[in-house]
Amino acid sequence: MNNRIQSILGVLAVAATSISMVAADKNSTPAYLDESLPMEQRIEDALSRMTLDEKIAMIHAQSKFSTPGCPRLGIPELWMSDGPHGVRMEIAWDEWDHAGWSNDYCTALPALTCLAATFNPDLAYEYGNTVGREARFRKKDMMLGPGVNIYRTPLSGRNFEYMGEDPYLSSVMVVPYIKGLQSNGVAACMKHFALNNQENERESINVEVGDRALNEIYLPAFKAGVEAGVWAVMGSYNKFRGTFCTHNDTLVNKILKGDWGFDGVFVTDWGSCHNTFEAAMNGLDLEMGSWTNGLSWGVSSAYDNYYMAEPLKAMVKTGEVPETVVDDKVRRILRLNFRTNMNRHRPYGALHAPEHLDVARRVASEGIVLLKNEKAKLPIRPGKFKRIAVIGDNATKKLSIGGGSSELKPKVEISPLEGLMEVYGDAVAYSMGYASGIADYSHEEPSPYDADSLRMAAVELARNSDVVVFIGGLNKNYKQDCEGGDRLSYDLPYDQNRLIDELIAANSNTVIVLTSGNAVAMPWLDKAPAIIQSWYNGSMGGVALADVISGAVNPSGKLPFTIAQRLEDYAAHSSDERTYPGVDGNVHYDEGVFIGYRWAEAKNIKPTFAFGHGLSYTDFAYSSLKADKKEYSPEDIIRLNITVKNTGHADGAETVQFYVGQSHPRVARPVKELKAFCKPYIKQGESTTCTVEIPASSLAYYNEDNKQWVLDNDEFTIFAASASDDIRQSISIKINNNLIALK
Repeated sequence: MNNRIQSILGVLAVAATSISMVAADKNSTPAYLDESLPMEQRIEDALSRMTLDEKIAMIHAQSKFSTPGCPRLGIPELWMSDGPHGVRMEIAWDEWDHAGWSNDYCTALPALTCLAATFNPDLAYEYGNTVGREARFRKKDMMLGPGVNIYRTPLSGRNFEYMGEDPYLSSVMVVPYIKGLQSNGVAACMKHFALNNQENERESINVEVGDRALNEIYLPAFKAGVEAGVWAVMGSYNKFRGTFCTHNDTLVNKILKGDWGFDGVFVTDWGSCHNTFEAAMNGLDLEMGSWTNGLSWGVSSAYDNYYMAEPLKAMVKTGEVPETVVDDKVRRILRLNFRTNMNRHRPYGALHAPEHLDVARRVASEGIVLLKNEKAKLPIRPGKFKRIAVIGDNATKKLSIGGGSSELKPKVEISPLEGLMEVYGDAVAYSMGYASGIADYSHEEPSPYDADSLRMAAVELARNSDVVVFIGGLNKNYKQDCEGGDRLSYDLPYDQNRLIDELIAANSNTVIVLTSGNAVAMPWLDKAPAIIQSWYNGSMGGVALADVISGAVNPSGKLPFTIAQRLEDYAAHSSDERTYPGVDGNVHYDEGVFIGYRWAEAKNIKPTFAFGHGLSYTDFAYSSLKADKKEYSPEDIIRLNITVKNTGHADGAETVQFYVGQSHPRVARPVKELKAFCKPYIKQGESTTCTVEIPASSLAYYNEDNKQWVLDNDEFTIFAASASDDIRQSISIKINNNLIALK
């Protein structure tokens, strides 16, 4: 009897069993299918009906992006998709090739660095909701995002997928994203837990970091997501203190599931599992993978060889792993089923709707950061110039492509050149300037163009134009902003610095637009009159950039990371290879809590542009910063009011940032740390009162000796700022208590 006949007979046998069960009890609905019953009761009922084989099948993959469910009980497959910025194109069942569908497009949202730069939690909800609606329409049950790893080094290839260097900003922005996405009955899968702060040797690097930095810098955004009710969390490839994070008892059992009470599914990154017993006992719930043995080898369609498949079943049968351990994993997956594909009340979703394009456009335009604008070179009003030279490969490059697993297949992606031509028409002339080749996940494709010819043609165009808009930066090529490899240099690639110097020499009226998810060196800073930090801005990126350059939108983005003058000005690069990229497989976070602006301020390092920096086409004046009291106990909320007036000549939004510094700390603390922000939109000549609340407990530090949060009895200064280096107002308050441990 051949395998096909055996398979058919097996299916018929299961069907016959199911029919007999229904016939025996045709008037009753199994408890697990009764949505009127409490979810936990339904979970226990379903679990009680499952065989060991069915349980094991549920906790590992059946294809690149799905798990099998339990067909006998009518529990559906779980389908997942990459893409924190949109729903990725379909991938083949057991290969990494694109499936080649014609209807697997999406709306490409701007990268998460752009979302963070908006400092707008309301937009974060709309962003997450848009991704969730499109995922639901595409019949996905889980989206693999958002990412909340911290920007530690500007070389990290995946920083564009994250929300910058500050744990408070990341925490505030990730919560509405998760809620918006999950409102569609699609799970968010927050990633990568934890300490995946470099792509170099990501599959094996061991991170050594102190408990204080872990709790104050690298875990807060994850904790915020769990408290917001995220339904899934993804482990990271790297190790933490010698054990892979995907089956790390400290991170998963003690912190995630223990201290934080996470009730969702903890899933591998693809191929990040390395040991059956550790995976079983240290909290891993679901194994997905690129290969059948971690990341080292692969066999086609060998999902039963996964660590959490036949090897785990064998351990259960011998008693080495209790079946109750498997039961806990299945409970969590069933809970995910009931929240997603077994929820009959979830909405249907929508794909590439006009409102989705509107969200993409607003996120992009609010996230674009005006870094410099000497002599008001910007905005460039339509009709002001007869000839506008647009120069640079990124003006035409499709930047939703490439970058690794966050690649997208947008139905529409309007390039910067297209957006500018729509506004300025025949005044626009284009020259490539430099060539960056084709974006590829694993290597960099060489360009067929002659670099000298491209540069000379661009400079000639600049010389004969009224104004130049250079659109360059990084892209999603391998070892730039791309998964799987870090940047090799802090400088711009493709000899762009030379090109920029020659463009400015040919035409002093030159605007520099940098498209990237990372900071870059700017040796031409003093010569460039206007600089814009743009991002990978998705479907409507070209429209949004044209909106800002033309003045149709007043820029309001703020930097979510520090742009340093030199690579050595970042803490991770301030000493030797021990702190980056690591030595003998270990990387040491010797800087502790001092990263980004915290490091720069502690070491009196002047950045090129500070965290939180971002200019406007108008001006804002701050006044009357007040707190509701002078002294607070640890249980209190500090309520602050400040008046902000638009003193310029255009309507606009301003992000008021509130930092707090301690006067006489018992341990080394940053000069100040972001603890709140607000973003009012104010018409020219008008003013508004901005109100924020800061829990006094959030001023505590983590004491490594007693493993507790401690709030000192001390004086604290609250700074109201337009950027971390632009303080406008300050007041002092007191915390009135002795050393007290906080939960």
